[in-house]
Amino acid sequence: MADPIHQFQINKLFTIAKIGPLEIAFTNSALYMILAVTVICAFLIGSTRARALVPGRLQSVSETLYEFVADMIRGATGPEGMQFFPLVFSLFAFILVANVLGLIPFAFTVTSHLIITAALALLVFLTVIIAGFWKHGVRFLKIFVPSGIPMYILPLITVMEVFSFFVRPVSHSVRLFANMLAGHITLKVFAGFVIMLGAAGVLGMFGAILPLALTIALTALELLVAVLQAYVFAILTCIYLNDALHPGH
Repeated sequence: MADPIHQFQINKLFTIAKIGPLEIAFTNSALYMILAVTVICAFLIGSTRARALVPGRLQSVSETLYEFVADMIRGATGPEGMQFFPLVFSLFAFILVANVLGLIPFAFTVTSHLIITAALALLVFLTVIIAGFWKHGVRFLKIFVPSGIPMYILPLITVMEVFSFFVRPVSHSVRLFANMLAGHITLKVFAGFVIMLGAAGVLGMFGAILPLALTIALTALELLVAVLQAYVFAILTCIYLNDALHPGH
């Protein structure tokens, strides 16, 4: 894995089935997605099993995560948005755990692939459309006609609103994908400098101190980015869901 791009390569672990020319395979990407879901379920079930009135440390963490996401939804959408709590919490937890797992050496970063982040963004996009029409019918189209706009610029504003609405899945997915991809490439490059300089003898080992320190600092920064990107994806999901609940506001 001398090339920093190779860490993002999807490898087939075994074949599940073949349907004509189509092969259904179990990959390292699928493995880490299952691992992320397993970690989330094991932690939440294990930490809340006792359901103690005075929570322990793990139960406190679970309750803090619950309140954090619940406050995020209420702040962005109002009390009505709590009906989408399972969706937002699942997205936040999955992205957070997948990002953190990707920081483990030799691990695979699921969210560094656009196909994964695009699938999550499209899930949110379709949920907004379905929920909007389900709740408001044709009135959901008011989302493209902001109130208080003068008539002479209303057509232009409407076109811009339509364009920005359909671009949402692109920006929603690319933001997460690009941040994780760029961060891991940078980490790999600096870690490669440490190895190359360390193999160059005594002088090289002294020269490797600076890139080693930068690698440690970047790892801490990437951990912060992993948390922030999960939060940004979740808060944008809440903002988009608010349009389904309150179109035209």
